[in-house]
Amino acid sequence: MSLTVKWGKERLHITLPSPDPKLGMIRQTLADYSHVPPENIKLIFGGGIMKDDNYPISAYGIGTGSTLHMVGAADRPPASNAPVPPREAPQRATEPELISKIQEELQQTRQSLVPPLDVFLGVLDSSTHPLTSELEREHVRLGELLLQSLLRLDALMPEGTWEEARSLRKGAVREVQGLLDKLDDGWRACKSQPVR
Repeated sequence: MSLTVKWGKERLHITLPSPDPKLGMIRQTLADYSHVPPENIKLIFGGGIMKDDNYPISAYGIGTGSTLHMVGAADRPPASNAPVPPREAPQRATEPELISKIQEELQQTRQSLVPPLDVFLGVLDSSTHPLTSELEREHVRLGELLLQSLLRLDALMPEGTWEEARSLRKGAVREVQGLLDKLDDGWRACKSQPVR
């Protein structure tokens, strides 16, 4: 029986002596090849992690020519018997602190992304040449930065009774989403126009 195992950038092709070996045999074969201890190896097939080394691989639906994914590294630090010190609970932000963070994020977006967005849309409006890879890269860059801003705003969750923060966050998300829509609408409009 032969299998393919993807491990990072490597593709390993292994041949097993028996037609339905136990998972533990495959794990040990991979450990011998990779020098990763068997207990540090995770094997994945069909989106699921295979854990029981005593099961035959057919129990997981694996057959000749199947591809497994291996995750594991040899440089995992040894387990320590020292007790883990307790972590302090993270400090919860107050409503004024959260409002300040929302305002900072929105101000940062307005200062750093709105001017280049306006320039980009102006270039698209006046474009008399075909869309270049440079314009496409700028579209992607601005889109990614606006999405990052949306994600940062999304992470700022107000407590249940913080109506002012909730309203401000909702308005900030709406504004940044509007900028993203404006970017995409301008791009679509320019792409759909014939070259002048």
